[in-house]
Amino acid sequence: MDKLMRLLAESCPAIDFAGETALIDNGILDSLDIVMLVGELNDAFSITITAEDLVPENFNSAEAIWALVQRLQAE
Repeated sequence: MDKLMRLLAESCPAIDFAGETALIDNGILDSLDIVMLVGELNDAFSITITAEDLVPENFNSAEAIWALVQRLQAE
């Protein structure tokens, strides 16, 4: 999780990923942010995020993103 938090902070320094639980629902992350994050997550964690994974529930919070990363690493 520490690696994810560093990556998120470097990618979008203006966003409080530690405290925000509605990144998508509140419009804090937009589609361009998601595309950028997907590429960085794929590279950093050696995973492949597919179109099916691109649902708001997977990106609404750092915890949701971490759960996605862990699930994809386990596959």
